[in-house]
Amino acid sequence: MSNPAGTPIWYELLTADPDASKAFYDHVIGWMIEAQPSGPMDYRMIGTAGNDRVGGVMRLTPEMQVGGAKPTWLFYIGVDDVDASVAKITAAGGSVLMAPFDIPGVGRLAFVADPQGAPFYVMRGASEESRTAFDRTGMGKCNWNELATTDQAAANAFYASVFGWSYPDKMSMGEMGDYVFVAVGDTTIGATMTRPAGGPPPSWQFYFRAPDIEVAAAKVGEAGGMVHHGPQEVPGGDRIIIASDPHGVMFGVVGPGQ
Repeated sequence: MSNPAGTPIWYELLTADPDASKAFYDHVIGWMIEAQPSGPMDYRMIGTAGNDRVGGVMRLTPEMQVGGAKPTWLFYIGVDDVDASVAKITAAGGSVLMAPFDIPGVGRLAFVADPQGAPFYVMRGASEESRTAFDRTGMGKCNWNELATTDQAAANAFYASVFGWSYPDKMSMGEMGDYVFVAVGDTTIGATMTRPAGGPPPSWQFYFRAPDIEVAAAKVGEAGGMVHHGPQEVPGGDRIIIASDPHGVMFGVVGPGQ
């Protein structure tokens, strides 16, 4: 894996209805999610119009749902050593949801959570090829990773100690506190913010790029989702929406400004 350690390398949608999720996200983002899984497990690759892979769609089985799994978006953070990273995670107050395991030909991974409970994967890919699922301007790619948490200072310290992330700048959001930017090396990958009191549990939210934000917002409604915020211009000139798919899963879309 040639990406710098700490880089987001893969995005994954958990859903009980992959066919419906394919129809929705293909329409809104312009993806080409596989119509059928290519292996024995119901896991479908997410492709962009440029034939790059962003991640995968995993079917939630009844057994997974009984175990507490719910529809959601997750991401994988690339590391050099999964077991060493898991040790750092637990030492820093995080938890292990699935102990490290291997997928032949794919890599070694573990499912974990930060001290405030936001879940994510750590992974060491089997290939030395760089992953390009995260790209600040790539069409159809994830352009931004945003953590909303109950203890921003503690969360920032956790990710810095485990992954070496830095926080080069921040922006005041008034009573909501600071929007703190996150960097891996010289690349800004997203930001952290404080979750409003009484809001959902701490979680990561991901913003995927589409060609036209107004069109994307309209398509969300056409396909049975809901736009909760925006379109709104953000620093740098892009415009965003925050939406939910027909299964209630939150996600963001980013597009060029006008």
